[in-house]
Amino acid sequence: MRHLLLLLSLVFSGLLAAAEVRLTNGEWPPYLGQQLPHQGVASRIVAEAFALEGVEVHWEFYPWVRALKLAERGQRAGTAVWRSSLERERAFYISEPVVESAYHFFHRKDRAFDWQQVDDLRGLRICATRSYYYGAAFQQAEAEGRLRVNRLTSDEQCLHQLLAGRIDVFPMDKVVGLAMLQEHFGATERDQLSIHPKPLHSDSLHLLLSREVLGNAELMVRFNRGLARLRASGKIAQYLQEIQQPLSPAP
Repeated sequence: MRHLLLLLSLVFSGLLAAAEVRLTNGEWPPYLGQQLPHQGVASRIVAEAFALEGVEVHWEFYPWVRALKLAERGQRAGTAVWRSSLERERAFYISEPVVESAYHFFHRKDRAFDWQQVDDLRGLRICATRSYYYGAAFQQAEAEGRLRVNRLTSDEQCLHQLLAGRIDVFPMDKVVGLAMLQEHFGATERDQLSIHPKPLHSDSLHLLLSREVLGNAELMVRFNRGLARLRASGKIAQYLQEIQQPLSPAP
């Protein structure tokens, strides 16, 4: 009888440990995307980290503003992946970094471009995407009018402006930019562009779990534990390398 009770206890504990979590997501290839393999590499990392802790992820894809609001209100458990901020810390439990994002300036090869500090960008025609954050120095210079920045609704619009010669530079996550050029632009267009090696801004991106959802504090502990295990296995580095292999930056 004692052995039976122990067996039932172990089975019951296993059932309690198993769980499902519903998370919101958005479109940002190759990191995130509903039609991408594994819903994108960042989604894959989140799902596999949870799986190591016995948690199954169900993704729901929305426009970014709605994805964040659904999670913030506790209508979904959380959302992936986002930059950390003081405002978000008030509404969410924030995970350890899932991926790192580095913004570089894309520019035309036929126009010489170099920079070391934000003031070197004065006088240049710069495109940027609405609501995107490009680092404190850039944001402050833009707000003070020291930089000539035209904010458009999408990265793709800025790339078209750059190719047309209507702007001089456009800062974008390097991996995302290369993937977008590969997906939406031809080889002739891609060959016209280059990427400056100095990053404008780097940031870590995180899973957010709503503070409105009971049990999310413990769920975040489990996620971070699974994330550490996945990173130690070498799989995160492998997945990130895999998405960059087909992308060849212009020299």
